[in-house]
Amino acid sequence: MVDRIEHWQITKPVTRSRSGLVASQSRIAAEAGAEVLAEGGNAIDAAVATGFALTVAEPWMSGIGGIGSMMVHIASEKKTYAVDYGPIAGRGIDPKRYPLTGGPGPADLFGWPGVVDDRNVSGYESIAVPGSVAGFGLVHSRFGRLPWRKIVAPAIRLAKKGLRVDWWTTLQIAAEAADLRKDPIARRTYMPGDLPPVTTTSVTPPYLDLGPLGQTLERIAKAGWEDYYKGDIAQAIAADLKAGGSAIRLEDLNTYAARLVEPTTVERNGVALHTMSGLFAGPTFKAAFNNIPAKLGTKLGPKAFGAYAAALSKAYADRLQKMGQEDVKGKGSTTHLATVDADGNMVSLTNTMLSRFGSRAVLPTTGILMNNGMMWFDPTPGRPNSIGAGKRPLTNMCPVIATKNGKGWFAIGGSGGRKILPAILQICSFLGDFGLSLEEAFHQPRIDVSAPDKATADWRLDAKTLAAVAKVVPTTEVEAPAYPGNFANPIAVLRNGKTNEGMTNVTLPSASVAVG
Repeated sequence: MVDRIEHWQITKPVTRSRSGLVASQSRIAAEAGAEVLAEGGNAIDAAVATGFALTVAEPWMSGIGGIGSMMVHIASEKKTYAVDYGPIAGRGIDPKRYPLTGGPGPADLFGWPGVVDDRNVSGYESIAVPGSVAGFGLVHSRFGRLPWRKIVAPAIRLAKKGLRVDWWTTLQIAAEAADLRKDPIARRTYMPGDLPPVTTTSVTPPYLDLGPLGQTLERIAKAGWEDYYKGDIAQAIAADLKAGGSAIRLEDLNTYAARLVEPTTVERNGVALHTMSGLFAGPTFKAAFNNIPAKLGTKLGPKAFGAYAAALSKAYADRLQKMGQEDVKGKGSTTHLATVDADGNMVSLTNTMLSRFGSRAVLPTTGILMNNGMMWFDPTPGRPNSIGAGKRPLTNMCPVIATKNGKGWFAIGGSGGRKILPAILQICSFLGDFGLSLEEAFHQPRIDVSAPDKATADWRLDAKTLAAVAKVVPTTEVEAPAYPGNFANPIAVLRNGKTNEGMTNVTLPSASVAVG
């Protein structure tokens, strides 16, 4: 029996353009990226501009205090690059500062045991060295077209106006109100009057004052992204972190570097799927696809979904055994965006704070909301993914770019923690194995198998398909509401000849914005 509380059918049209296109979980941020495209920027410029704008428009999911990864396809080179700007523990981190309580952790942990005072989950000791600005700076300096100041300009304008309060803003803040109120700057910023903000009209919505964030973005625009790590901003960040009790120091910022790494690539039915390697979800993505038969029939149905369930169950069993111990739980705070321009350049970018509102700590001098990347580590000592000074943790990000004969076909990724990989794998198969259109693929109900021993399935799947999945792994039928998220939130752009297309999660307030 499905616990159904909703009774509607939701659809979302595909966005098309002969010019550039930006797809994002925030329409406001997507418009910032489209503005940069309209000014002559390329897909890389648009992705970075959108990433900066998300700092203002979607702070619970993303920001310049976050971390992430991206795939970049350069059409003129017929080459796809992987960019790692993931989390690193500070060099001064002492694992003994995270003693176990002997009981379970809070609800948004990955199934880790509890840590005293939840130090790995919220507050200054939960912060990992932020990499987003380094990642944005690296790809812009290597592949961008417009001047840096033009890229950051839309985010500055948004920051000075403030955070727009709509129903989604209210929901996100209310969901984390208990933890946001613990940090005085976060409480003042996001809960004026000590309560989540609300609006009664969309005509003149209220805006929350984001303090010095606008000035910080202005400094980044004028001094360059390196200032975040080696200049005045770095000094301010380091001072605030030390005062708040973090072990991260100026040296950690000085030595942080985003890096270009070799992608993990899966060749399948004439399509090359490129994603992140190393501690990201890419190796598990490849392993799962390698366990799915190349020929699944001509019609999407029980055979395909049974194969998806079996491949994902096995891949996750291997991942958890070899790479670290995680669970499916989570109130993840990740965003994804995808861009494409008229030349066929593409970006698939995943940025995250990890938990919703990250550490729930806002730095007083700069107004930067910081991540809680230490939560990615297993607090139990002696394990592959245990906390360690200067160490990188296992993460779930899975941005993908698909190419045919070296040409970019689509860029896809999503938010949703462990649920990201199963969603992206299925949509890649819908497109590549069954020839669904982008619009059809995003409206197609899916399953989630992000643990070896259980699955959830969209109740709208037909009875034979649901039975095929249940034969592989115990399955629970669920709805796919906007909140809480039972499935990941995919976002993609696709190049169909010279026409670009964009789609975002059908049930979320997300959008793709076209130029021209």
